[in-house]
Amino acid sequence: MTPATVPGDSPRSAGPVGAAHDAGTDDEPRTADLSTDACTADEAVTALYTAEYASLVRLATLLIGDSGTAEEVVQDCFVALHQRWARLQHHGAGAAYLRRSVVNRCRSVQRHRSVVDRFLRRAQPQTMPSAESAAIDADRHADVLAAVRALPTRQREALVLRYYLDLSEAQTAEVMGISHGAVKSHTARALAALRRVLESTQ
Repeated sequence: MTPATVPGDSPRSAGPVGAAHDAGTDDEPRTADLSTDACTADEAVTALYTAEYASLVRLATLLIGDSGTAEEVVQDCFVALHQRWARLQHHGAGAAYLRRSVVNRCRSVQRHRSVVDRFLRRAQPQTMPSAESAAIDADRHADVLAAVRALPTRQREALVLRYYLDLSEAQTAEVMGISHGAVKSHTARALAALRRVLESTQ
């Protein structure tokens, strides 16, 4: 005997589509899995932007000392990552690529600034600093961040990557493109320099 049905009702499919619909998977939000190569560039870069942007801006700010320029550097790095996403050997390495890109672009900014500064020093007459500016400079040098920014580029990079981003020596070496031994050397020299500056201001 055929079971009665209510007019307008239709039996649900017992196949995979019907089962998926019953489980509600169609309504669940999808997130990019960066451990695989299946996600699109838009999905992956959006996920990385959410997870890494603030940390990368702080990294760039510590390296170049200007939050506005730091934001521009990081945004350019995300644009570059999106453009070359399909060429990455492993999509799970996106965060490491961004860190290397930020460090390299910060180096470029610093090289450009050094050229501009040398030109301005030659173009402007030498003047004695005022007492007020000397006092401001003294206060800045007493600040830890100012001491970090005064370090040579490689020492500053090693220090920030190791102790601010908490990267291992191997990860720091990969980001900076140098050996583990060089990372140890730059870090030790940076810590010694900071110690001397901070002790002299006490």
